[in-house]
Amino acid sequence: MKTRSNYQGNAGSVFNVLSPDQCSEIYQAAQEVLERTGVTMYDDEALEIMKKSGCFVEGNRVRIPSYLVDRALGTVPHRVTLCNSRTGSRDVLLEGNNAYFGTGSDTPFYLDPYTGERKRSGIESVGWACKVIDALPNIDFVMSLGIVQNVPLRISDRYQFEAQVLNTGKPIVTTAHDIYGFADIIEMCEIIAGGAEELRKNPFMTLYAEPISPLQHAWEAASKLILAAKKALPVVYTPCVMAGGTVPSTMAGVLTNGLAESLSGLVLNQNTREGAPFIMGGVFTVMDMGTTIFSYGSPEFNLLMDALADMAHYLELPMFGTCGCSDSCIPDEQAGLEASLSILSTAISGPNLNHDVGYVEYGSTASLELLTICDDIIGMARRFVRGIKIDDERLAVDLIDEIGPGGNYKNSAHTSLFKEEEIWQPALLNRQNYRDWQAAGGKTLTQVANEKVRDIIENYEPEPLPQDVQRKIKEIVERANRNLKNTL
Repeated sequence: MKTRSNYQGNAGSVFNVLSPDQCSEIYQAAQEVLERTGVTMYDDEALEIMKKSGCFVEGNRVRIPSYLVDRALGTVPHRVTLCNSRTGSRDVLLEGNNAYFGTGSDTPFYLDPYTGERKRSGIESVGWACKVIDALPNIDFVMSLGIVQNVPLRISDRYQFEAQVLNTGKPIVTTAHDIYGFADIIEMCEIIAGGAEELRKNPFMTLYAEPISPLQHAWEAASKLILAAKKALPVVYTPCVMAGGTVPSTMAGVLTNGLAESLSGLVLNQNTREGAPFIMGGVFTVMDMGTTIFSYGSPEFNLLMDALADMAHYLELPMFGTCGCSDSCIPDEQAGLEASLSILSTAISGPNLNHDVGYVEYGSTASLELLTICDDIIGMARRFVRGIKIDDERLAVDLIDEIGPGGNYKNSAHTSLFKEEEIWQPALLNRQNYRDWQAAGGKTLTQVANEKVRDIIENYEPEPLPQDVQRKIKEIVERANRNLKNTL
């Protein structure tokens, strides 16, 4: 290898929306919002923690001095690791520009892969989704991709988590209705991990919780933040803000308000227990003025998520992002277009834990076909991000001289050595000529994806949990059911 003085090279493809100075300006604006306007909290324990930490508390209004935000950023871990529940392998490293991809959670509907009908999601559809997620190589973590609606609503979160953990070993981002559901889910995880300490050392579950925009922390959210901190388990705290609806219509105003909500949650979390793992994030988009929907396919959605990634890197916090989703009602050309743009922009801007892959109808419906197509899109995006490596072997000057004009590189040892690393191969996307494509059935990409989904559902088996662990998890779900009946 030749030595070169002052030689610079790009390690991969990266993208920034905000400069460090602009990040500083947004951070200072968010601090001003927290000091001047503050937030409301509807949990007595949260109010007590914030008051004791040095906040100004009047009724439910909490104003947070800037030094408390700075202090929280100084105690929170700057990296979080999530593990495989079966092997314990540390698969998801939330730090720097590492971008991982997974599904979303609480869609009320799914597109039945056998009939194409839009149906209410339930235990079966969540189980199907988790099997498909477990089988797809570029989907790194699991969210339920559906609300379990065929059980009692107040305890559906326990059934939902059980359906997830029985059908995949990949790290799980889960939801819980309240602190009681979250406590039961933690108990299930401790059984699987072999104890509370083992779960803390190698967490395979993180909770998704969110404030209510603008600048409100409900009892359900605040109490779950506190419990996660007490248990020293990672928690995702994600504002879902809508420009022109729940927050200002300007992109800078969206970022300021959303960041203030995340940082106020961080202060509560760190003042409950310093060093508790915390993941900031958001679903930042616009209210479509024609339909009033929360748009998952707008260019502003991608712009805001990329800018939020810049803020997360500036603050050195792991980030929960959003991509691979669409406003289209079915997995069609629009869905492919919107999902592709968001996945690529996410891959090159580098938020860490990126959810909602497979969403259609602006987060209302889950499509396993779109999820499976996105698995290929993520592979393409990751190849793009890896960029072009430059060294003597890859420059291949000696090989070019050896083969010479008119030669063929197909059978060279060099091609065998680098082909797999350098040249990405699709699992689903078609590269056949027209005659071969027609002979294979002339299928659309959505049809091919549907066939793969059904094959996984029918033939793929995730690694099971031990029978005694499954039984103990079922007992927790049944206990919640009995307790619910006793209160009715």
